[in-house]
Amino acid sequence: MLTKTKAIALHHINYSDTSVILTAYTEAFGRLSFMLQGIRRQNSKMNLNLFQPLFLTELEVYHKEQRELQKIREATNAYPFQSIPYDYRKRTIALFIAEVLYKSLQEEESNPDLFGFLFNHIKMLDLKEEGLGNFHLYFLVHLSKYLGFFPQNNYSRSFTFFDMQNGKFTPLKPVHNHFLEYPNSLHLHELLKPSGKQHEEISIKRENRLQILHGLLDFYYLHNPGMGHIKSFEILKETFR
Repeated sequence: MLTKTKAIALHHINYSDTSVILTAYTEAFGRLSFMLQGIRRQNSKMNLNLFQPLFLTELEVYHKEQRELQKIREATNAYPFQSIPYDYRKRTIALFIAEVLYKSLQEEESNPDLFGFLFNHIKMLDLKEEGLGNFHLYFLVHLSKYLGFFPQNNYSRSFTFFDMQNGKFTPLKPVHNHFLEYPNSLHLHELLKPSGKQHEEISIKRENRLQILHGLLDFYYLHNPGMGHIKSFEILKETFR
C-alpha cells in the first residue's frame, strides 16, 4: 500500500557500501524500519542528509504489514531546520533525544498525540533562542506521559523526596537509591507543570541539572527496562558544563 506520512528520523546504520537501514517514527504507522538501497550512490534520488537524527520528513512509503523492512518511494523535508544543524548545543540535544526515542519507542502503530508532541517540540527546539538548558529535562518529563509512566505531581513542603520506583513524591527518604531530594525534587515538581516555553525561566545550577538529568534517565530505565543505556548522555553532560 502506497501511503504518505510525516516521519521523524531516529537512527540509521550502514547495510552495505551503498545502502543503509533507517529507523523512523512515523505519523501513520508508528516505528518503522526502511531499507534505503543505493542511497550512498552519487546518482541516488534521495539524499541521506534528509535522515539525520531527528530530521522531520514527508515520506511516500510502500507499506506492507509484517514486512520487517519497508521501502520509501519518495522523501522530502517536512520542516527545514533553521538552527539545529548549525548550533552545537542544539545538535547535541537532538542526538540525545533521538537516541532516547530510538530506544524507548517500540510500538508499530499510529499514535497521533505522541507524534504531534514530538513533531511540535522538535520544531520548538529549532526555533528556541534562549533557555536551552532545561529543554531536554522538560522533554523527558513530558514524554513519559505518552510512554505510560508520568510522575504524580504531589510535591509539597512535607513531600520532598521523589521516589522513582513509585513515580511520586514522599515525605520520607525511600529505602532504595532511586530518588531525588530537595532542591532537585522541587525543580522536578516545577518541570512537571505544562509550559509553552519548557520552563526556560527556571534557574537550575549546572550540578543540579546534571543530577536531575541522571535521575530522569534512571526513572526511564526503571519503567522501561528494555530501553538500554543512553550513550549520548556523556556528550550532553560535556556540552552543558
